[in-house]
Amino acid sequence: MGFKRLDPEDLVLSNEAVTTAAWSNNTPTLTAFFTSSAQAGAASSTSEFYFDIYQTASSDASAAVQFGIAYCDSVGSGSTVYNTLVTGSSPTRTNYGQYRTLILGDENALFTFGNETTEYFYVLNIERARYKESLLPGTMTLNLSGSGGNIILTDDSSLGGGVVFTDAGRRYNLVSGSAGTVYTDTEANGWTVNSGSYGWVLPDVGLILLNGEALDGPTAGGGIALGTNRAMNTAAYNQELVYNALNQAGTANKGFTLNSKETLSSDFVFVRARNQEFNYSENPSFISGSTGEVLFNSFIDNPQTFITTVGLYNDNNELLAVAKLSRPLLKDFTKELLVRVKLDF
Repeated sequence: MGFKRLDPEDLVLSNEAVTTAAWSNNTPTLTAFFTSSAQAGAASSTSEFYFDIYQTASSDASAAVQFGIAYCDSVGSGSTVYNTLVTGSSPTRTNYGQYRTLILGDENALFTFGNETTEYFYVLNIERARYKESLLPGTMTLNLSGSGGNIILTDDSSLGGGVVFTDAGRRYNLVSGSAGTVYTDTEANGWTVNSGSYGWVLPDVGLILLNGEALDGPTAGGGIALGTNRAMNTAAYNQELVYNALNQAGTANKGFTLNSKETLSSDFVFVRARNQEFNYSENPSFISGSTGEVLFNSFIDNPQTFITTVGLYNDNNELLAVAKLSRPLLKDFTKELLVRVKLDF
């Protein structure tokens, strides 16, 4: 017998949630941040839209984009206009419209962080290869430093107030805290004094929105005096301010910790060889080429085979998957075998 049809009970589907560090090489915390010289300033057509951030020098063979930083402004300030005849038609306004459509699904809506509506914000856009299926709420620690001091941010998923859903999936507030623990030194809910929350965390699309007004605020109000430049028709490259806030040399709490989560779907196939099955080999060396008879009497009285491979076929006898055993398994009429094949997707 060369083939055996599987029964429905031989097939089992299993889903398993796996969490890992988001950054390259499973690094739990990024403590060094690099941009590309090819994207700095006016060197690239993309520099007014966003900066890519690497875990090492972009010229290194191991360099990989970890996330991007973009500045978004509803009136288009902080970047040069595409056309001087169209007021505010600029990269920062394009960014604002893109994220408004993605998250709010309404081209006329405004972003409200906590209880404050703002015209501008920053985005940390995590590379898809880093966050996989989604970011894991309650694991983020983001350190930012400016002339007004240092702040540590996390999401408020631990407060249990219920998740808010947007067009981009789940949404949590970005608040003062670390690894899911909310700090209440300034405000009971971890917000700033006058500018609402520090932004949003959208784990299902790998986005972290930073409230520009909150970051620009003074230390006493929970800000870092970031200094966003909102001049019109000016290439301010404000995203560089957040890059510097992440990469402050000598900062004691420097670093960005983030975990990802993905669901691995596994098909388990239980392949059974009963005592009466698979005891005769179909290898040509098993029989005489001239007479077609079994070469050795022992193959007749006590046939034995060694199982080394399991092949899975469809109804058209097309090979779909192959499982290799770590060692050959002896099979005869006195033995039954059960081989579990796991297929991960």
